[in-house]
Amino acid sequence: MSAKTVVLIHGLWMTPLSWENWKARFESRGYQVLAPAWPGMEGDIDALRRDTSGIDRLTVPEILDHYEQIIRGLESPPFIMGHSFGGAFTEIMLDRGLGAAGVAIDAAAIKGVLKLPFSTLKSGWPILKNPLNRHKAVALTPKQFHYSFGNTLSEEESQKVWERYAIPGPGGVLFAGATDNLPGTVLKVDYDKPDRAPLLLIAGGADHIVPATVSRSQAKLYEKSRSTATVDYKEFPDRSHYTVGEDGWEEVADYALDWAEKSAELAVG
Repeated sequence: MSAKTVVLIHGLWMTPLSWENWKARFESRGYQVLAPAWPGMEGDIDALRRDTSGIDRLTVPEILDHYEQIIRGLESPPFIMGHSFGGAFTEIMLDRGLGAAGVAIDAAAIKGVLKLPFSTLKSGWPILKNPLNRHKAVALTPKQFHYSFGNTLSEEESQKVWERYAIPGPGGVLFAGATDNLPGTVLKVDYDKPDRAPLLLIAGGADHIVPATVSRSQAKLYEKSRSTATVDYKEFPDRSHYTVGEDGWEEVADYALDWAEKSAELAVG
């Protein structure tokens, strides 16, 4: 039986508000939709911009355990969908045996992915340039946001998105991503895991933060593994990292949910 709940996991520099369109669309199809915030990000965006003390030292293990507790508390396995770091967290949730199906959109790289395109480094440089930012939440300027998230938008359009959604990002999360191939990382999965729920990797052809080359490298790691679990890859040309909100987001959202429904049914059938 298909899941009746969708859990949406947001990424760095955003809050659950970034899912507002997807949430409404999935609810219109009869789903209960949960979009929990990372720990400490439950408040108003303006408040988070003024005071980052509650998220300055937020870590990846804290975020992962937070979502695992929420998902395990549900009556039945949900569809899990995440964007950016939320995509990486989605992969890890499935690796922990959770979910009926998972969709990782523009997912941050996890252990095994060696690609580091220049645009990825440039997007993360506002945090990575200073080691002291590991314990500090750092905001993107509107100009930096336009390059990283909204490069397919006009400056005016990107500014509006920045004003509505952007918050400072906890540096520790990005530093964890930058060191995901070092010993001790928690940003990893067992690619050979045989009983993982179906996973869909979605990439954007114009994404600067997670270029499609990174997503394709991730897909190949699953493809080359010994696991028989379903892993599919879908690339949407000309879409930026802001694919969950830029024009045409409906196509991406519908593809994700349609795929999850079909794949979950096949997995139990």
